[in-house]
Amino acid sequence: MAYLEVEDSRRIYYEHHAGPGRPVVLVHGWGVTGRCWDTVLPALLANGNEVVVIDQRCCGRSDKDFADVSIDALGSDVVRVVEALGLRKPVLNGWSLGGAVVVDAAAKLGANLGGLVLTGGATPRYTSCEDWPYGGSPADLEATLAAIGGNRAEVLKGVAGAVCHTDVGQATVDWMWLMFLEAGPRADESLRDLGRVDQRETIATLDVPVLLLAGRHDTFVPFDAIKTSAGMFPKARLVAFEETGHAPFLEEGEKYRSELLAFLNGLDG
Repeated sequence: MAYLEVEDSRRIYYEHHAGPGRPVVLVHGWGVTGRCWDTVLPALLANGNEVVVIDQRCCGRSDKDFADVSIDALGSDVVRVVEALGLRKPVLNGWSLGGAVVVDAAAKLGANLGGLVLTGGATPRYTSCEDWPYGGSPADLEATLAAIGGNRAEVLKGVAGAVCHTDVGQATVDWMWLMFLEAGPRADESLRDLGRVDQRETIATLDVPVLLLAGRHDTFVPFDAIKTSAGMFPKARLVAFEETGHAPFLEEGEKYRSELLAFLNGLDG
């Protein structure tokens, strides 16, 4: 494990797992930690991939008192880690809010990007607007943030219970809840910023292979939003998970790992 200073004296936590194959950077969703990938990491390592797992600002083992927790800042952190480790053409895999983060990072990496995986990715928009009918309203998001601020433990317990559509077991739900509780209150501002982000112009410029992995029963990022976004990328393929909510890697893990590895092993260079 290691830390990288990214803002004044504030640091983010990351793990760098060696491997001879294509580098993969795993970026978690809002409020949880890099531990959410614990059922994915072993498959990547067995496949020979070099893997980096990041805890975003104010989450998990990273510092909790960052001033800037915007999507732009989180995406820049991914780029900083890639550059610090000298990764060549990595594939970025972002879950939920992490999807917007890796899109931001992908645009900044430019030619040094091997591909993109969006796991229930909250891109190009998380909230609805006049020409984007998907997701809740900005007012809905503010109400959620107010509820979290008023009773953090109970509201986040409810969020953890709503992530999966299938029955993944109480232990898994509790595990996710505990990850949420590790996030500092400043992480809430990342979710607020996500509600302001519009990446429609950005994703149209990402001329790399893109894999979208999405659950039909996702109540956080609507499947129809992800299906629409698939047509905005120059080179994207959508894989639907018929029995899944917001976490296909937990709900249909075998299929998720199979699709992910096939994508990685099919990339050129």
